[in-house]
Amino acid sequence: MGKFDEVRLHLRGQRYHWLVTGAAGFIGSNLVEALLKLGQQVTGLDNFATGHQHNLDQVREAVGSEAWASFTFVHGDIRDLATCHAACAGKDYVLHQAALGSVSRSIDDPLLTHGTNVTGFLHMLVAARDAKVKRFVYAASSSTYGDHPALPKVEDTIGRPLSPYAVTKYANELYADVFARTYGMETIGLRYFNVFGPRQDPEGAYAAVIPQWVSALIRNRPLFINGDGETSRDFCFIDNVVQANLLAAMADKPGAANQVYNVALNERTSLNQLYLMMRELLQERFPHLRQHQAQYQGFRAGDVRHSQADITKARELLGFDPSHRIGEGLKEAMDWYVRHLAPQD
Repeated sequence: MGKFDEVRLHLRGQRYHWLVTGAAGFIGSNLVEALLKLGQQVTGLDNFATGHQHNLDQVREAVGSEAWASFTFVHGDIRDLATCHAACAGKDYVLHQAALGSVSRSIDDPLLTHGTNVTGFLHMLVAARDAKVKRFVYAASSSTYGDHPALPKVEDTIGRPLSPYAVTKYANELYADVFARTYGMETIGLRYFNVFGPRQDPEGAYAAVIPQWVSALIRNRPLFINGDGETSRDFCFIDNVVQANLLAAMADKPGAANQVYNVALNERTSLNQLYLMMRELLQERFPHLRQHQAQYQGFRAGDVRHSQADITKARELLGFDPSHRIGEGLKEAMDWYVRHLAPQD
């Protein structure tokens, strides 16, 4: 039995009260679903800045009415300290996912990104400290590695940030470390690498690459690749991220708490390879894709050229064991996107 199996067995026998911030978002809604299926009591907090009610509706449909009865939703903003205090009160664990993602968004509006990702994060830390939660697990980011060229990325070696977004996520790690040392909190940061999967929004100017491309492919619209297409990423399916969050919350190995961990696969896939994989998975259902060709445009400001994670630390201290490689994750994600995005006859 693997560590994640042990954690799920434990949770099925114990009922904790969890707070998931960003609960109506892509990652947050998947965490809410996983926890409810394990019989946990969950409160979700979201302001719908980037989250959607339809994500929560899909969770309700997936878990059933009995499990859904254990969910409470709070419509609120982490930039309001009183909201954070109310949300954290009486909670055992906090999974903090609320943030404004996107490098390009942060370049366009650094003040808004800072307000949510730094001020909002500090509010959540203060509220979790005052509520005496058992552990505060938060979404960190691979953007923290900045311009450091070494591959794969190891947690203790970072470079200079390349965007305001990267600065905010590094500030989160610094604040969490200070709160652990100053107030005795237990915190764990998870540096996500290019997460993808069901419920990831394909619309808007700041949509992530995989849902944006799926939408373009199945709707037969132009698909743009930044630069020469040889930029590479360590793409990580959402189930691996859910696993990492639950393992982090329950981790009991000495030294496991008050750390940051990479969450990825220790693999690299170029944008050109990604495009071909996605086209191949979809072309049987959408024959027009046999003639489809991507279009190339300039490199995007603030982007890291290559990204790949060393996940040794997460394996050893958390018991992290990714369940999905990129091909497996893409296949599941494609099925979801086809159901939700394909043009209706």
